[in-house]
Amino acid sequence: MLTEKKSKTLSHLDKSGKARMVDVGAKSETIRQAAAYGEISITPKLHNLLKEENISKGDVFAAAQLAGIMAAKKTSELIPLCHPLQLDVVKLSFDLQKEKVKTAAYVKSTGKTGVEMEALTAVSVALLTIYDMCKSVDKGMTISSVYLTKKSGGRSGDYERKKRISS
Repeated sequence: MLTEKKSKTLSHLDKSGKARMVDVGAKSETIRQAAAYGEISITPKLHNLLKEENISKGDVFAAAQLAGIMAAKKTSELIPLCHPLQLDVVKLSFDLQKEKVKTAAYVKSTGKTGVEMEALTAVSVALLTIYDMCKSVDKGMTISSVYLTKKSGGRSGDYERKKRISS
């Protein structure tokens, strides 16, 4: 259990260390935007099938796009203590490369709290959908590098991820 002193710095815990939803009632509505990125590794065989749009389950990228949009809209049902948000837009893009599919999501809302979790959830579920639709070809796909690329709006201000050097 956290002490009272420590819990004051953690917005999702009350004074006794119990989880709580943050009160955003007094915050002003502003335009909130967030972008996230992720990728999934693929084999050359799967790359060719995706390029030829020849996956037995159907249009992989259309399904992944729809799944990502739906996931962003349902984020508050998946992540404890996330506020339900009215989203203005959710966009996903897919870049098929020889050894991976790069996936990006953009989410925008006019509200009292940010949309970072919605963007991250959109990318994650889109990647899971690609895996699900392609697992009959390649069960060894690896989802990786899911992260927030930028966000704007709100009290914490703007953020843009700087390129990180891998170890």
